[in-house]
Parts: sequence; C-alpha cells; structure tokens
Amino acid sequence: MMVSTAIPQGSDAAGVPSAWQALVRLGEADGSAAHPHFRRLVGGEQGQRNLSDAVHALCAVHGDHPGLIADVMARAVQPEAQEWLAAAAAGFVDERTYLAQLTAAVGPLPSTPGQAETESALVGERHALEMLARSERRGCATGAVAALLRDWAAIRAMLDVAADYFGLDVPTPTLPSTADTAAAITDLGSAPGPQRAILFGAQQLFAQHRGLWALLEARASARGDL
Repeated sequence: MMVSTAIPQGSDAAGVPSAWQALVRLGEADGSAAHPHFRRLVGGEQGQRNLSDAVHALCAVHGDHPGLIADVMARAVQPEAQEWLAAAAAGFVDERTYLAQLTAAVGPLPSTPGQAETESALVGERHALEMLARSERRGCATGAVAALLRDWAAIRAMLDVAADYFGLDVPTPTLPSTADTAAAITDLGSAPGPQRAILFGAQQLFAQHRGLWALLEARASARGDL
C-alpha cells in the first residue's frame, strides 16, 4: 500500500497545522453547525416561531452598524490584515441588509417567558464581541473575524431557510471566499504568538455563537416549541 508523505496544505514542514487549519478544527467542534438547535433549524424541523426567534436574535447581535469587522479594521492592530478586513466589512454590510429584511419578513418577536433575561443575555453577547474587536493583542481580533466569517457560512444556510419559509428572495453573499480568508489567516498567524491569539479570538467568537443557540433552544423549550 502506498503511503502519502504530502504535507497538508497550510501546514509547515513538520506537519504542524496552520492557523487556519487549527481554526477550522475549532469551528467543527464548537461552531454553530455543531449545536443541535441550529441543526434543527437548518434541517427545516422548526416552525415559524423558532425561525423568527433566531432571526431576531442574530439581528440583535450582528445587525448593528458598524459591527465587529469594521471595528477591527478601524483599530488596525494588524495593519497587514486591512485589505482582507475591508473586503469582509463590505460584504457584511450586505449581510446586515439581508438580516434587516429578514427581520421585517418574519414578523414580531415570538412571546416567550423570560424576555428580560434574554435581552440582558443579548446585550452581554454584543459586549463580548465589542471587547474582542478592541483587543490589542495581535491576532485576537482578526481571529474573531475569521471565525465569524467561517461560522457565518453555516448561519447563512439557516437564514436562507428562513427566507424561503417567509417568501423572501435570497441574495448572493459578497463576503470574502473561504480561500481568501484561509490565505489571510495562514499568513497572519505564521508566527506562534499571533497564531495563539488568532485561535483565542476564534474560540471566543465560537463560544458566543454557541451560547446564542443554547439561549434560543431554551426559549423554544419555554414556548413549548421543541
């Protein structure tokens, strides 16, 4: 049997995963697609109220201007990331527009016990993202942006399910390609220090999204919608 000795793309000569490869592994374990409530939503197993609740929550966390990516670009802790960040920020403007259109299409927030606690939790999510964007540690904020872009590909699938359910046209995404983001993060995380910071920022972003889906799952259960 022939054994391949090829080094995976993005790995160094010793076969150590690149920053992007390590980030992808984090996303596979802790990203939105790993959460059972998210999988139910994407699978079309949920009705109007659960989809509406998810759209409203995502808009509350990611719908405000300027948002995480623009904040990171403005602080320019890693100037070499500016071109990639500019493309990501421009693409996310379109995603915020889509979110706003979806929020209008899905109707009012479904009545759910514990709404005050939910609003407090969403404020906490936004604050956590702001703190990530303001990090002065080289790589932390760019890692959070890369994790957002990677996780958004999954979230976009859920938004598109909601758009189809509520009769809204699905726009073509304009975010940087996965290849462009992979190349940027591999380069930005080529040294051990920035790579650790990138992975820390990514881990924190994934944790915030995981917490959001857990909150939505609890709200669905409280409504009797699971």
